Amino acid sequence: MDGLNRNSNGAGSWILENLVTIIFVAFTLFGFMVSSGVSVGYFFSELSSRVFRNSFLVLSLIIPVLAGLGLNFGIVIGAMSGQVAIAIARYFEMGGISGLLFCFATAMVVAALCGYFTGRLYNKTRGQEMIASLIVGFFANGIYQFLFLFVVGVIIAVPATHPMIKPDGVGIRMTVDLVPVKQGGLKYALDNIYQVPFVHAILAVAIGLFLLIVVRYWLNIRKGRSYLNSRSSLIVNGGLCLALAGVAIHAMVTKSELMMVRKVPVVTGLLIIGLCVFTVLIMKTKLGQDFRSVGQSQHTAEVSGINVDRTRIIATMISTVLASWGQIIYLQNMGTLNTYNAHTQIGMFSVAALLVGGASTSKAGITHAIFGTILFNAMFIMSPEIGQSLFGQALLGEYFRTFMVYGVIGVALGIHVWKANKKSRIVVE
Repeated sequence: MDGLNRNSNGAGSWILENLVTIIFVAFTLFGFMVSSGVSVGYFFSELSSRVFRNSFLVLSLIIPVLAGLGLNFGIVIGAMSGQVAIAIARYFEMGGISGLLFCFATAMVVAALCGYFTGRLYNKTRGQEMIASLIVGFFANGIYQFLFLFVVGVIIAVPATHPMIKPDGVGIRMTVDLVPVKQGGLKYALDNIYQVPFVHAILAVAIGLFLLIVVRYWLNIRKGRSYLNSRSSLIVNGGLCLALAGVAIHAMVTKSELMMVRKVPVVTGLLIIGLCVFTVLIMKTKLGQDFRSVGQSQHTAEVSGINVDRTRIIATMISTVLASWGQIIYLQNMGTLNTYNAHTQIGMFSVAALLVGGASTSKAGITHAIFGTILFNAMFIMSPEIGQSLFGQALLGEYFRTFMVYGVIGVALGIHVWKANKKSRIVVE
């Protein structure tokens, strides 16, 4: 009986831990059931495009969570830094790879400076970092708008005939065309470097993951760390990789609809993989161990001789710089700079995607970020179709989509507070 109760409690805890993820999986599957206008080719074309566009931004949230700063809504500041760099590049008509590298370098400097001051603010508002990050985002947005609406044209003289500048010569236009890379602009400057068909990428990823799993299993045995291996995990994960490879090969042989999916930007994918590797490697360094120590207990970390304030500032700076690069990747894919609105929802959407993947305010990893980005964007694709199928209006799906974004954040924070209260009650008892 006790065993049955333990199993029941374990299942309940698992459902509670993954409640947000379960809701989104169910929502996406429901969308496929009720909508008839979404083909497999369309769905995967949209999904792969969105995942490559947004993954870098979501991954930039991991380090602050591990360092105990919670969900860093302040990545909006990083996004604005990226937009400032893109605006400068477009003003001086820089494009292609050189223009893109200029954007990355300029954004890094601006974002690092902003991240430093943001980190200092978080240290002053210790324990309320998430609220502080929201407020500082609004404050930074005010400065950003003052810069682009007033300083450009009034304090910094610019020609009114420039295509970026408003006709009266003051301020930058609402929308700035980034110009295709073939015409010397930044649009698809990263994505168009090298592309491969979708199924080829699936096959390569499946084989790569399978080899990684097998090699890691073999190395653990060879180094006498067999206790780290799990044969059941090897069979399940290896089987999934082989199944994925089988689907890709079948699609190539039969020329199925998957062959019509939009091509995959290889260099963008390599940058995302590079950020994943960077996140893993930095956590194995002294600095990464400091992040974990500070995230688990600031008091214990301070007693151990770790400079807590400095560690938190570094975590914020890294996150802000990564967010600025993520915004550049995002905008070069979109092809236009929506000057005053492109950054406003970045923080909310990225945080929601991370939470959908199963992360919390105190726990986050690469799988949470990647899985959450896939699931969150799948919901974005299906929402209008569900609204159209159920209510006859795609617009209702758009409203529902917004509701889901804020609902996810609210549910995740509610669960976090409930678990924290439950844990404190157990300690008192």
